[in-house]
Amino acid sequence: MTVSSLTDLLLNNVLDVKFVRRHPKGDSVARRMLCTKSFELLNSVNGRVVLNYRPPKKQKQLNEEKNAAVVVWDIIMQDYRVVPVDSMQVINKIAADDTFWEYFNNEIYTMTLEQKKGYMGI
Repeated sequence: MTVSSLTDLLLNNVLDVKFVRRHPKGDSVARRMLCTKSFELLNSVNGRVVLNYRPPKKQKQLNEEKNAAVVVWDIIMQDYRVVPVDSMQVINKIAADDTFWEYFNNEIYTMTLEQKKGYMGI
């Protein structure tokens, strides 16, 4: 997958992805993440309130093409993260519309902290 194809997917969808960490933490070499770049989803009332989305305060510092990585909004950790394209695999793709909110309310919102840690692999 390329940076541009991943970005295109993220602009209209929420992706459940798994990738190898560039800087492993302890025994945790891989990381799983629910992420998006959907402006409509993130800037909606639910995006701001439920996902705690906040627009970036300054211009992007990472050259995504050069670094083969994409800056995304991590829905569970509720912050910006960098996903390396070279080791990333898409597990699930969810449309960034009411389909996502149904998935979120049924699958993610009800998770305990320990379940979220298990999901993310941390």
